[in-house]
Amino acid sequence: MKTTKKYYIILVALLTILVACEEEGRHKSTSDDSTPPQSPSNVTYKPLFGGVRFYYDLPNDEDLLSVEAQYTNSENKTFTFSSSYFVDSLDVYGFGDTINYQIDVYAVDRAGNKSNPVNVTVKPLEPAITRVVKSLDLKPGFSSFFVDWINELEQSINVYIDFSYTKDGTKHEYTSVFSSNLPKDRRFVENLFLTPQDPVNVKIRVTDIYGNKSEPVDMGQISLLEDIKIPKENWFLPAANDSIGGIPQAFGDGLEGRLRYVIDDIIDRGDNLNFMHTQARGRTGFTKDGNMPWNVIIDLGDYYELSRIITVQRHSGGLANISRGQYYGSENVGIYEMYIWDDDVNDWVYVSQNKIEVPVGLSELEFVKKGEAGDMAYMYPENPGYTKKTRWFRYRAMKSFNGNYTLDNANCLSEITLYGRKAN
Repeated sequence: MKTTKKYYIILVALLTILVACEEEGRHKSTSDDSTPPQSPSNVTYKPLFGGVRFYYDLPNDEDLLSVEAQYTNSENKTFTFSSSYFVDSLDVYGFGDTINYQIDVYAVDRAGNKSNPVNVTVKPLEPAITRVVKSLDLKPGFSSFFVDWINELEQSINVYIDFSYTKDGTKHEYTSVFSSNLPKDRRFVENLFLTPQDPVNVKIRVTDIYGNKSEPVDMGQISLLEDIKIPKENWFLPAANDSIGGIPQAFGDGLEGRLRYVIDDIIDRGDNLNFMHTQARGRTGFTKDGNMPWNVIIDLGDYYELSRIITVQRHSGGLANISRGQYYGSENVGIYEMYIWDDDVNDWVYVSQNKIEVPVGLSELEFVKKGEAGDMAYMYPENPGYTKKTRWFRYRAMKSFNGNYTLDNANCLSEITLYGRKAN
């Protein structure tokens, strides 16, 4: 019985090697192979936004590698798209108009030989950048404005925001450029420090990586909103586990952390350990039954109408402050909610939720600069404005950055800063 089993294993191994060798031989290129493959046949296409999808029958060549499509645009730039021999379709993008285009479709083998091209005349649907332009939405913010857009094809685009204003008799003109491939995006032009009496003129143009560009779209004139940083001198933090309206204050004095640090106007750096730390005791103060959610409750010392918040995370990234440290990860808060106390209903009223996005493509030092600047959020992000007047503000930590914002293990926060205006 053991002998039979032994021979069976050897036979399976030999068959595996044989199949692998045959497959390797199929894909093996030879330096003296100069015979091109057959062309794809029965080539048809389906129009897409800013592109087309080709369908075809693959040629019966044993060393076939891929099917490619190539076209040259009006600026004499050539673009090539490729699809593996495993599939029977190929997407081609980058068309800037709904006119006819000539595209060559051909097969390529392992030796790099190309078949005779199949020339196909195609007519794509509306270009991707045109659809982005149609979705542009401009809104004023506090000392800033922002632009929303939709890019359902998730193509790489550049959005150029040209804006100008006149201040103290001098005209100022600037351009901000944002690159994106997200299906939905929002970008801010910040720190303008203009009053509502200083209108801003805005034009926007969009380009893509294929050289297509839109005409500038005049978005009109907007007046920015105005607020001030709310002074912290009179702020007060209830003690841990003291309840305001049935909500307990978080325990923030774990390990090196101290709850009072979140309102002292000093951010955490590698040399000062200026942050709060719940030590996994945040949910109900001193009862150790889980991390989150936990609440930081602030008595503002007077009545204010709130407009926005800036939060700064724990850094602890070394004495030189040149490494990312814990920014946008580790024990920091990635998602939080905001509440105000409404005297008219004698209860907490939900304002909004904010998710702090993790920056991409930054160097270590750029991470530090962004983290130290803090992350701003509006109280009402879709339609910026002021909250109802309130004396109490509640920051409710919901999730950490970890596990793609799914884990309840955020323990730390460095600073909370609020903006708004004094209530009448």
